[in-house]
Amino acid sequence: MSFRLPEFYLSYPARLNPNLQRAREHTKAWARRMEMIDVPQQGKEIWIEADLDRDDYALLCAYTHPDCDGDELDLVTDWYVWVFYFDDHFVELYKREPDLTAAREHLDRLPAFMPVEGPITEEPTNPVEAGLADLWQRTVPSMSTDWRRRFAASTKALLDESLWELANITENRLSNPIEYIEMRRKVGGAPWSANLVEHAVGVEVPAELAATRPLKVLRDTFSDAVHLRNDLFSYEREVADEGELSNGVLVFERFLGCDTQQAAETVNDLLTSRLHQFEHTALTEVPRLLDECGVAPAGRLAVLGYAKGLQDWQSGGHEWHMASGRYPEGGGSSSVLGGPTGLGTAGAYIAKSLVSTAPQRLRSFSRVPFQSVGPVDRPQLEVPFELRLCPHLDVSREHAVDWAREMGMFADAPPVWDEAAVRFNDLPLCAAGLDPDATLEELDLASHWLVWGTYGDDLYPQRYGHTRDVAGAKAQNERLKQVMTDSGEPGIVPVNMMERGLADLWRRTTAPMNARERASLRSAVEVMIDSWVWELDNQVGNHIPDPVDYVEMRRATFGSDMTISLARFAHGDVVPPELYETRAVQNLENSAIDCATMLNDVFSYRKEIEFEGEVHNAVLVVQNFLDCDQDRAFQIVHRLFNARMEQFRHVIDVELPALYQERQVAPEAQEALNKHAEELKDWLSGILNWHEKVARYHDDELRHNAPLSGIRSLYAPSTPWDPVLG
Repeated sequence: MSFRLPEFYLSYPARLNPNLQRAREHTKAWARRMEMIDVPQQGKEIWIEADLDRDDYALLCAYTHPDCDGDELDLVTDWYVWVFYFDDHFVELYKREPDLTAAREHLDRLPAFMPVEGPITEEPTNPVEAGLADLWQRTVPSMSTDWRRRFAASTKALLDESLWELANITENRLSNPIEYIEMRRKVGGAPWSANLVEHAVGVEVPAELAATRPLKVLRDTFSDAVHLRNDLFSYEREVADEGELSNGVLVFERFLGCDTQQAAETVNDLLTSRLHQFEHTALTEVPRLLDECGVAPAGRLAVLGYAKGLQDWQSGGHEWHMASGRYPEGGGSSSVLGGPTGLGTAGAYIAKSLVSTAPQRLRSFSRVPFQSVGPVDRPQLEVPFELRLCPHLDVSREHAVDWAREMGMFADAPPVWDEAAVRFNDLPLCAAGLDPDATLEELDLASHWLVWGTYGDDLYPQRYGHTRDVAGAKAQNERLKQVMTDSGEPGIVPVNMMERGLADLWRRTTAPMNARERASLRSAVEVMIDSWVWELDNQVGNHIPDPVDYVEMRRATFGSDMTISLARFAHGDVVPPELYETRAVQNLENSAIDCATMLNDVFSYRKEIEFEGEVHNAVLVVQNFLDCDQDRAFQIVHRLFNARMEQFRHVIDVELPALYQERQVAPEAQEALNKHAEELKDWLSGILNWHEKVARYHDDELRHNAPLSGIRSLYAPSTPWDPVLG
């Protein structure tokens, strides 16, 4: 079914590189030399000269890289000719008549043509290999090893994840929205484009900043916007002609049960939201990062130049989609956007798009908190796995109270939890379901981690959110990071419960670990506590997060990475570390984590929205994004929960066995990963049981708002909320 293109959000004018014609002539000659034009592959025609002229990749690069010189534009254009040729070559040889085995053999050879160090030793056997070898040798000499490693990784991901698309076509399986956004980043190639932006603008993001949240958000929002825009323009080509299932419009059409036009509008709203997030990050988080890290002037210019390069790409990419013959239908039945288009009308269109998308932006910052929602009719969330509880639960409950007292929880001033609160929140019940086969010592350790993390999750909003003391929260985080040393002994003298508790947990947990495991756990804890500061930033700004940012950060705020890390360590070195980074295992863990976080958000909705003034809840995020009522938002979250649960089971039944066969995984590693999957089933069952049994989310408890029982009574405002002054 066709649709009319929605009105796109544009905030920055496209500009055209003056070296366009030179790039057109150069890249056509290069493509001929690589035998990409008029040379059939395995008896199938990939491109003729008219295809290259119609798609006009030189125009794409002239729009997306308006300031680079002629030589650089030639190089960048050749890269894009190569990547689009790869895509069409893969479609014709391996997708139209799905052939997973031949596709894997084709992809397995390509890393040999992009070594991070040393020369290329393989001989190319087709235009994809020849083009990659030529481009790699022309590109990497001027860049650092760190950049080469990042660029090689994003190029490999772009190539390898084509198998995900092919597997879905083979199974006739449509991904869910969360899975789609995550996987599209890899297979869509925009992270690869973001790396190439650094080369085109002549800068490198400092290695110490490349993995930070602000730079990651810039890459991810850039990538998501590029891909969602392409999905809108390419819907007819991909879905009708190629039989493609990896298209955001199709994904939302099926998931929401709406018509194609409504799905297209929703995809465009998400595209707008991601661009708003890009701008918010560039204007607030990036400058603060540069200041906090004391980045030298050259590094600051590199980061800002990189951000500007990404912005140029967004505007130029849109202009190319409007002009290129690759998408003659404009994604739907009409490419008319309700007015004139082109460089001469950019200012008028930008002003119009800013006005038309203002309500969406304002909704995210103008919600009045502490609104009454009344008793909530929660949807029934099904976790189809058997619940088992550790027999040491009753003893561990008493030990948890003793441990909290020993760590000084009840002596902290002002108090956040008292002894009744520890019993009331009953974290050992959760731990007993997460690890039903634990010894008493193991159950105590797991319970104490949960007590510490949940206490911290309550403490930060009360102690730092109420006073808007984000700087104080960051200072506390820095001290917590100093507690986690390689020796096991804290690098500071702990002075409060959070520090004493972490010091004790760190010592007990890391004693049997090797250096790699300690580093992994440290990173997981740091991700969690830093995510609490992200929550505070949003709370202070009364900012309801972008839906994609929320899903990804919610995994951190829930402490899931830390819990998963601890579960992995139980298997020792049986599973090679690289297997944990595969698509199958990542999908296994992330789908389970998302089910757990959505489950928590459904149960805690009234507690958080009515009594705590929270902005971090999946139901609220959906309600804000779709501008729908509470009941509809609950329905969508329920549907997402079911989709992620279905994906979790699909990974166990289909993706893990395929991984074992493809990688020839050793039997003992297979057994460990299968056990890991069973542990995640226990994890989900235990979390659901805890939410159902604990009084933390019961309406009676919420109404009475018992002091120090886990309800953030200190956070309630003493004066009416003013949407301007706060």
